[in-house]
Amino acid sequence: MALSVLAWGLWIPVKAVLAQHLLNLAWDRSQSGELIARPWPWADVLPAFRLSLPDHDRSFVVLNNSSGEALAFGPGHVTSSTQPGKPGVAVIGGHRDTHFSILREMNIGDIITVEDVTRRQFFYSVSDITVRHEDDIAIMISERSHVLILATCYPFDDVVLGGPERFLVIAERREKTS
Repeated sequence: MALSVLAWGLWIPVKAVLAQHLLNLAWDRSQSGELIARPWPWADVLPAFRLSLPDHDRSFVVLNNSSGEALAFGPGHVTSSTQPGKPGVAVIGGHRDTHFSILREMNIGDIITVEDVTRRQFFYSVSDITVRHEDDIAIMISERSHVLILATCYPFDDVVLGGPERFLVIAERREKTS
């Protein structure tokens, strides 16, 4: 019994790392023009963006879906939010114990880069880091604002999965990095 619990606990991070490898291969194919670049034959998710955190030497392929099942493989774009680079609020979610555990190390002023499959890059600078209740995430932003929110569950080390609090890294678009 204990061995099976240990194996399951190790499988989650291993699956996340393996999935990012396969997603990187699919990302490369999508940038070469492949319209439906599935990371594995039965996948119901596709690469949507590349998210880079250069101040932390991290990069992730972001999926076109943010369901709990999809987030097991990588961060996901919340489809009810705007696309990165467009006016409005773009939201990318990820699990706190795999890909988005890095969010706890983010700082005000950190740069975030989002690249789409057509190789357009959008640059953001972290302007706020906050914890909010899941029912209190309404953020008032004008329609002309370009905001990116990276979101994960909080607290990071809580034993309760998917609690009601969210750790948010809020970044505003800038023209280029300096």
